[in-house]
Amino acid sequence: MASSIPFEEEKTLEAQFVMPTFARKDVEFVAGEGMYLTDSSGKRYLDFLSGIGVCSLGHCHPAVVSAVTEQASKLIHVSNYFYIEGRGQLAAKLSDLLEREVPQGERKAWKSFFANSGAEANECAIKLARLAAKKRFEAQGMEPSMAPTLVITLVKSFHGRTLATLSATGQSKLHHGFEPLPEGFLPTPINDVAALKNLMETVGDSVCAIMMEPIQGESGVHPCMPEFLQAARRLADSKGALLILDEVQCGLFRTGRPFAFQAAGIIPDVVTTAKGIASGIPAAACSARGDLGDVLQPGQHGSTFGGSNVAVSAALATLGELDKQEVRERVLHVGKALREGLSGLKGVQSVRGAGLMVGADLAEGLDAPSVMAKALEAGLVINATGPSTLRFLPPLICEESHVQEALSILKPLLQA
Repeated sequence: MASSIPFEEEKTLEAQFVMPTFARKDVEFVAGEGMYLTDSSGKRYLDFLSGIGVCSLGHCHPAVVSAVTEQASKLIHVSNYFYIEGRGQLAAKLSDLLEREVPQGERKAWKSFFANSGAEANECAIKLARLAAKKRFEAQGMEPSMAPTLVITLVKSFHGRTLATLSATGQSKLHHGFEPLPEGFLPTPINDVAALKNLMETVGDSVCAIMMEPIQGESGVHPCMPEFLQAARRLADSKGALLILDEVQCGLFRTGRPFAFQAAGIIPDVVTTAKGIASGIPAAACSARGDLGDVLQPGQHGSTFGGSNVAVSAALATLGELDKQEVRERVLHVGKALREGLSGLKGVQSVRGAGLMVGADLAEGLDAPSVMAKALEAGLVINATGPSTLRFLPPLICEESHVQEALSILKPLLQA
């Protein structure tokens, strides 16, 4: 167990020895239970960020603690050279969730590659799409090197911080200083069907995949309209390209359904998940449908830590708790209460999202980072994704009483 030292000493050590990649808030959380966190001074906070959508069952949920403790006392890691308990079971569970709304006679199996983060899962998806295109060309007697490699993404998207996923991310402000970035990514505006259609008509023969988040998270919670997702599916099919959906933040019951794309009535080819899959333990997956699950063969992709014993145990426990009718109904009910409550606050201009993934734009004159800082001081953990946008990602155990508590803290902070 880590030794306990004074908070000020911890800050000094981090300033000296930790890369300053985050502008940390002036608080050190040392304990958590359910919807609440406790800092080093003993102050209690209501958590409406859940580790950026990670702690889907809240903090230290008994099912996850028990699973991790039991597994850690038995076996922590052996690598992917060997079979481990539960990995096949977890992959089967993901396949079931991904096909949950597909008619029984039309269902196919999904195969998953397990990683540690959303960026890694998205890297796997990009590699899979390009390799699948080359194998398709080869099978048709064409030169594999001439296969399409372009991936269409969305403006204001976010797919990760590795060089490839950063290049896929449609936010130029995040690219500065890291050029040259890998080529082969082209962004188009969200929910603009005409623009996507025109782009595919222009460069479609060079496209191996369309990659998008059904609900953009890091840019401030912007949902793709069902007709936009449906158009992406049709356009991808028209060119033999894959449809990759990044559900790292919006997936695994955050919108009430197992996956956000299911609200649009489509079936993607590849889906990536991470964040809430193991309620705090690093875990992620890139899942591919049908024959696409066999595109990557031994030696073509891998991970030292991906799908480790502890991660698998935590993920199985998490999904077992989340996949319950009462959880799905609660997420929908409480999410609606959160959106309606925020809409009724003076100082909130607009609210959007689905389930417990909600963004709120503030009225002119209100600074979101300042509101976030004041909320933290008042005992509420939220997030600002821009100068005028607040993001709410509470644990999926959130009740309506927690929403009312959060709103009561926010209300006086939005009066100015």
